[in-house]
Amino acid sequence: MNETIENSLIELFEATFQEKALQVEHIPASASDRRYVRIMSKNKNIIGSYNSNKKENVAFVAFTKHFIKKGIAVPAVLAENLEQDIYLLEDLGNQTLLQYLNQERTSDTFPSSVFDLYKKAVQDLAHLQIEGDEGFDYDLCSESKKFNKRAMLYDLNAFQFHFLKVVGVVYDIEKLERDFKRLIQFLTKEKDYNYFMFRDFQSRNIMIKDGKPYYIDYQSGRKGALQYDLASLLYQAKANIPQATRDELTDIYIEEISQMIDIDKNHFKKTAYTFVLLRTLQVLSTYGYRGFYQRKAHFLASIPYAINNLEWLLNNKHIPKRLPELKSVIRQLTKMQHLRTMNDKYPNGASNLTVTISSFSYKRNIPTDDSGNGGGFVFDCRSIHNPGRYEPYKKLTGRDESVKQFLETKSEIPAFLESVYTLVDAAVKKYIDRDFTSLMVSFGCTGGQHRSVYSTDALAKHLQEKFNINVKVNHVEQELKNWIN
Repeated sequence: MNETIENSLIELFEATFQEKALQVEHIPASASDRRYVRIMSKNKNIIGSYNSNKKENVAFVAFTKHFIKKGIAVPAVLAENLEQDIYLLEDLGNQTLLQYLNQERTSDTFPSSVFDLYKKAVQDLAHLQIEGDEGFDYDLCSESKKFNKRAMLYDLNAFQFHFLKVVGVVYDIEKLERDFKRLIQFLTKEKDYNYFMFRDFQSRNIMIKDGKPYYIDYQSGRKGALQYDLASLLYQAKANIPQATRDELTDIYIEEISQMIDIDKNHFKKTAYTFVLLRTLQVLSTYGYRGFYQRKAHFLASIPYAINNLEWLLNNKHIPKRLPELKSVIRQLTKMQHLRTMNDKYPNGASNLTVTISSFSYKRNIPTDDSGNGGGFVFDCRSIHNPGRYEPYKKLTGRDESVKQFLETKSEIPAFLESVYTLVDAAVKKYIDRDFTSLMVSFGCTGGQHRSVYSTDALAKHLQEKFNINVKVNHVEQELKNWIN
C-alpha cells in the first residue's frame, strides 16, 4: 500500500471518528490484491482496506450491510469512500480459525475446543446460505450471479493449465475435457439446493474474536449449491480434518439446514462428495498458480493434503462413474512422490517470509526498515568481549577465521546468540503462521566490524538451516568501507 492510499485511509478514519490516528500497522497481504492496515488511535482500533477492484468493493459493502441486517456475524463497515476504493471495517483481531486449529492441535486428534468452533461455523453457514439468500441482490455480484456451468468449467480448466501441465501429468486433452463436461452435468442437477454460496468458506476466512467466529472475504459470493461451501470448509487442505470429524460436522450442518428447508439427507451427502472433488481441483489450480507461477512457496505446502483428499475420494468410490480420464489423472497425482512430500520441503508454508539481518555501528544510526513495518529486533553486542581492542584483529572483521575463533572461545557470544535464537525463532514461527512477509533483525556494536558482523552471519545461517524462508544479510559498515574478507 503506497503512502497516498494510507493517508487517504487515515483521513477517512479521523473524519469519521474525530480522533487522531497515532499508529498504522500494515497487515500482510494474502492471495488477493486487497491491502489492509490497522489504524490505531487513543480509543479505537479500526481496519482500513484498499482494493482497486471497484466491483468487489461495491459487492463487499452491500453484502456486508445485508448480512448484518440478517444477524450474521460479519465485520461492520464503519465508513466508506468507494470513489477512492477505500473503506473502514470493524477490527476482528488477528486470529483465524486455521491459526487456532494449528495452535491447539498437538497430535492427530481434533481438540474439542476447535470442534466447538467448527460446529458453530457450519451452523452459521446454514443460516448465511438460507437466510442470507432472502432479499439478496445478486445483481451486485462482482463476478457472475450464479455458480453455473461456465464458472465450473473455468475452475476445471484452471486446474488443467495451472496444475496438471506444470507437474507433468500425462493425459488426453479431449478425453479430460469430455469428463469435465460430464462432471459439470452431474453437479448442475442440484437445482433444489441453490442459495447464497460464499465461494471461499474456509478457516482462513473465519476470524475468532472473544471465542466467537466471524466471517470475512465473501465479496465473490453468488447463488450456488449448498454443498460447495460445506466442502470448502471441511475439506480445506491445510486444515487436514479427520474424516470422522468431517462426517460428524456434516450431520450437524444437515440437521441445521433441515430446520429451514426440505432436504433429502442421503442424497445431499452423496452429492456433497462430488462438490468436494470440484473444490479440491479448484484449490489445486490456485496452489499451482500461486506456488509455481508466482513462486509463493507457502501455497505449495498445502498440495500434499489436497492430494490426500483426492486419493480418499478415489479409494472410497466417491467420484462419479464415467470419468475415466479424470480418474487416471488423479491416480497419477497420488503416485507423484515429490507432490506428496512438499509439506516437508515447505513446513508451515514458509518461504513467504523474508528476514533481513543487518550489522551496524552505533556511531551511525540503527538501520531503517524499508518494508514499512517499523523495524524489528535490535540487539546490542557492545557488552560482549571485543576482539577489536587487540592489535591482531583491528583490521579484520567478524567474517575472518581468527576473529570467529576469538569470539567463540574468549567471549560471551555463544550464550548471547542462544538467547537471540530463542527470541527470533519464536517470532519467525508466528510470522509464518500469520503469513507475514517481512521481519528485520539488527546487531549493533561500537564499530560494526567484529561482534555485530559475526552475530549477523551466525543468525542468518541458523535461520536458513531451521526454516525455509528468505534471508537477506546487510553489513552496513562493510559496504560503506568496501571491506574484503
